[in-house]
Amino acid sequence: MKFYVMGTPIGNMEDITYRAVRVLGEVDLVLCEDTRVTKNLLDKYNIKKPTLSFHSQSKLSKTDQIIKLIEEGKTLVLVSDAGTPTISDPGSILVSKIRASFPEIEIISIPGPSAVTSALSISGLPASDFTFLGFLPHKKGRETLFKEIAESERTMVFYESPHRILKALESLQKFVPERKIVIAREITKVFEQTVSGTPIEVLKYFTDYSDKVRGEFVVLVSGR
Repeated sequence: MKFYVMGTPIGNMEDITYRAVRVLGEVDLVLCEDTRVTKNLLDKYNIKKPTLSFHSQSKLSKTDQIIKLIEEGKTLVLVSDAGTPTISDPGSILVSKIRASFPEIEIISIPGPSAVTSALSISGLPASDFTFLGFLPHKKGRETLFKEIAESERTMVFYESPHRILKALESLQKFVPERKIVIAREITKVFEQTVSGTPIEVLKYFTDYSDKVRGEFVVLVSGR
């Protein structure tokens, strides 16, 4: 009995391993956030497999359905729209449930892209010891996290959306005005970009070039 957790491309669909392609072709069912997104990946590699959506809004009955499929002997793989499932992703709850329901099951990682490690690798910031905060909360607890960033001696990393990136930069300007920050945007995609400097310098850049305030952002902050 096996259950796979697979990393998929975060932008460039060539960023997938031979092993991942093989496993996708062998499993009985692919669990994914958005079946349309995953179908594009499967079509790219001529893989014909059924898909089933599983995401943060999925009801408990969907988890029960997945458990039943495993009981029936089906081999499943969990993927996200981009990157590694369960990292800032609801898949961790499903994996926990599967472990509790099937103590003997093999839960196997098929490594793949991750925006966190990709951004760290090109940031030039210390990466032997870092803290990943995922997506920051919209309101409650947000300021507390910026205070934590200000006190940290290690590199801090978080995700941000284009709707809140300017506010995040304003908060960094307030709490860590002298620190070096790096913004990695649209990693592996056509408009991939890295911007670095102090918070005020980076904020000025994205204020001056508002057309760049789009896509997926990884924010990295040097330790004190």
